[in-house]
Amino acid sequence: MNTLDLEALEAYLWPRIIGLSGLRKATKFSGGQSNPTFLIEADSGRYVLRRKPPGKILPSAHAVDREYRVIAALAETDVPVAPALHLCEDDAVIGSAFYVMGFVDGVVHWDPALPDLEPGLRRPATLAMIETLARLHSLDPAAVGLADYGRPAGYAGRQIARWTKQYQASAEKTDPHMEELIGWLHENQPAEDGRASIVHGDYRIDNLIYAPGSANVRAVLDWELSTIGHPFADIAYVLLHHKLPRDSVFKGLAGHDRDALGLPHEAEIIEHYCNRLGVASIDALDFWVSLSAFRLATILEGVAARIRAGNASDPERGRRLVNAIPDLIALGLRAARSQTDTRQAD
Repeated sequence: MNTLDLEALEAYLWPRIIGLSGLRKATKFSGGQSNPTFLIEADSGRYVLRRKPPGKILPSAHAVDREYRVIAALAETDVPVAPALHLCEDDAVIGSAFYVMGFVDGVVHWDPALPDLEPGLRRPATLAMIETLARLHSLDPAAVGLADYGRPAGYAGRQIARWTKQYQASAEKTDPHMEELIGWLHENQPAEDGRASIVHGDYRIDNLIYAPGSANVRAVLDWELSTIGHPFADIAYVLLHHKLPRDSVFKGLAGHDRDALGLPHEAEIIEHYCNRLGVASIDALDFWVSLSAFRLATILEGVAARIRAGNASDPERGRRLVNAIPDLIALGLRAARSQTDTRQAD
């Protein structure tokens, strides 16, 4: 999984990607836990290859075909993505399905506190992330050829059902706190409000490429979980990462002095998103945060299962990530109780 047959790959890609020649090196990127990703260096330039992991995987997981379709569809929009070059669904070429996209030069920030940026750029860089998300949510899926990319109605219920099934398929044993969270989510789904957009599904700071030393977003990466759904799920997922402890493996913002760091507060982030999207508020935000926490905890249970099966993309980092599962469940339950308390107060 950590190596590629460059000779076979070049023989396959040469007639399919115009100008590609002289594949010299493939280097696996570290950090990713789902689809193994490689930097491909060639005489003709640099490319990025994302593949399904080999071996047994969960149903509907690792959908490289969906990733490829959405970045190809967004190419002519104001949502920045890497150039989509070729999708291969033939497992025989390198052992699993894959796609190739153009390499986007820039910087990935792994910490939402943005310690590598000068303080004056941290607020605009964070708000540029939110601006980019609002652009995505403002697109008409049908106008970019994605009308059938997902079902607009019933998104919350489908997410709960899907991730409950994934959790049951991945977890070694039942966690009563997780069962409590799942039960609350089932019972507290918000009423349908008619909102539907392209949702990224994993929108966080380390899935963006920024121009070096800049607040400008050059590309949004990792579209594996994208679909048509409720836009508030994406903004809640951003806020979930901001609520996590700063010393967690996800490097959250809880415990940081945002004013001292030059970072926007949660209220400003919400206001910026709402203004750009043209909505008054984010209804049922605590529900969407709880759902985000549940889903991420379930994804990490999947990472644990792949580690046990021996086909994890980055086992060492995966073991650190898995340690965050109890914190995520606790955060999801806190958000759930916050919404319940608010309803009782009303």
